[in-house]
Amino acid sequence: MGATVPTNDQILVPETLLKKRKSQEKARAERTDAIEKKKAANKEKRQVIFKRAEKYVQEYRDAEREKIRLHRVAKAEDSAFVPAEAKLIFVVRIKGINKMPPKPRKILQLLRLLQINNGVFVKVTKAITEMLKVVDPWIA
Repeated sequence: MGATVPTNDQILVPETLLKKRKSQEKARAERTDAIEKKKAANKEKRQVIFKRAEKYVQEYRDAEREKIRLHRVAKAEDSAFVPAEAKLIFVVRIKGINKMPPKPRKILQLLRLLQINNGVFVKVTKAITEMLKVVDPWIA
């Protein structure tokens, strides 16, 4: 009597294993679909971001060219070109609180400059300009 080895077709696989394999294959297929969709969405998003960056670069180049053109026009007319002032400034506190009057102290609090070497970005307005004149000895 020869003992024969059963083939793969003859081996019975429990139904729970078959169900498990089927669910795993389904989950794997769903995962790959999700990955493909995510890759496509990311590619599209990158293109949008790139176009936006290109637009910003073009905008700054145009502004620079316009500034140069205005300089040339002013030079041709023998007049002076006055560039626009900055809209934003960075203010740093450089002195401490000793012997400080109450008004500058309050202004520094409003500007959130409570410690030495603190800095804040401030939008330039008439009111801010006046405040900065008052606290000029304590800021840079």
